[in-house]
Amino acid sequence: VNASGAVGSFTAATAPTVLPVNTPGYSAQKPPTEYSYDAIKAYMEAGFIYVHAGLRGKDSNSQTYSGNAPWGVADLKAAVRYRRYNSAAVPGDAAKVYVFGHSGGGAQSAVAGASGDSELFAPYLAVLGAATTDTSGKALSDAVAGAMCWCPITSLDGANAAYEWNMGQFASSGTRAEGTWTRAYSQDLAAAFPAYLNGLKLTDSQGRPLTLESSSQGTYLSGSYYDHLVAVIQKSLNDFLAATTFPYTPSSTEMAGMEPSGGGGTPSGTPPSDAGGTPPKGGTPGGGGQGSGESITYKTVEEYIAFLNSSSQWVTYDASKKTATITGLQGFVTSQKNASKDVGAFDGVGRTQTENLVMGSGENKQHFSSVSREVISKGQSRYASLSGWNKDYGVAAYEKDLAAKDSVGTDMVTRVAMYDPLYYLTQDSKGRGSSTIAPAWRIRTGITQGDTASTVEVNLALALQQAGAGNVDFATVWGQGHAMAELTGTGEENFIAWVTKQAAS
Repeated sequence: VNASGAVGSFTAATAPTVLPVNTPGYSAQKPPTEYSYDAIKAYMEAGFIYVHAGLRGKDSNSQTYSGNAPWGVADLKAAVRYRRYNSAAVPGDAAKVYVFGHSGGGAQSAVAGASGDSELFAPYLAVLGAATTDTSGKALSDAVAGAMCWCPITSLDGANAAYEWNMGQFASSGTRAEGTWTRAYSQDLAAAFPAYLNGLKLTDSQGRPLTLESSSQGTYLSGSYYDHLVAVIQKSLNDFLAATTFPYTPSSTEMAGMEPSGGGGTPSGTPPSDAGGTPPKGGTPGGGGQGSGESITYKTVEEYIAFLNSSSQWVTYDASKKTATITGLQGFVTSQKNASKDVGAFDGVGRTQTENLVMGSGENKQHFSSVSREVISKGQSRYASLSGWNKDYGVAAYEKDLAAKDSVGTDMVTRVAMYDPLYYLTQDSKGRGSSTIAPAWRIRTGITQGDTASTVEVNLALALQQAGAGNVDFATVWGQGHAMAELTGTGEENFIAWVTKQAAS
């Protein structure tokens, strides 16, 4: 190491390390066989140490090799430890390690950021032979300094219920059509979400409890949590209006460059997006969704607001104050965030979703959601009289899978908890206080994505603040879908600027 070397804002002693988590759909990130300098040029010129580690995923299972959760994050933790083990040979400040990823990679970045040094991962690290001490015998840490999470698909135990409360309750076609058992299941999941949410005991920045309450219309569309979520949506719209110059032509930015089964290859520095999601109605304002909807130019802000209100009036614009006000969640979801996944969006009724494999055993998909198990248990006798029901969808399948243990001997409930950052963060969780939480976070999501509920990223930001994470930079980006969403600039530019600022402090 050249002790006097310096690049950008950093020296050989102060340079931060960044690790991409390029795992769309929780797929594997293959170790590179060669490097392309052009792909990582921006990171090198910023003075970063760029470490591209091989990570197991849903597509790397065999008879002797498991890529199911939690192995992907276990591999990431092993890479962090190994980087620190080699501190004498690798330049930079080994304490300043930052992980970054999108979608499944955003989720795993969030887990790594929340679960630093968690004992739950110890048996996995032991099995894979991870470094546990440095050359002097001092214990090595896998805690990171910061996590950049774009559109994290996480908090899987309650994800089915969150999806139906946030979006599904406003839909009436497909698996949510009248007469189907899945519509009844959707309604029951939505009704189960408030108990899950209220059990998290989230608070706002002033320490006030955030809860959902019953409402005269819709399913629990009232309470301080509901008001907070509506305020997040409204702020996203107003941030967009403040940053946008009219005439305005929407365009898709930083969308998927790789299929969910992809991953690996040479490091690109830009985590790819999962496929999935649908564009909001009326084209692709701000690049929302994954479709190639018709591009429309809006000459004035008033014309754009009229577009938002084309189906129903839910946005009011005050031209004198240049601010917009929305009526509530339903208008936004109906116009901009349609449910694009079937009921059972994450733990599928027939174990058909990506996450059923992520939480599976080898190539065998498994149920994993305790929340869904309880809903099915209570409702299956009623569902059996409705269209589309199959006895294989019953609670017995959930009981069997949730009782299963992986090769290390960890049960399903624990595996799901290990992959949920909220397990390490929320007030009454068994995992609170059991890990070293990253002090710096940057979370960005495309607010129109149909891939997951807005509650996922909102709850993560709230829980981090409540748990004492000192620096949480959170924003939802209007008009953007399941992408490396940014209000201005590119994801790469903004991530590099953020790490530069954090590492210098």
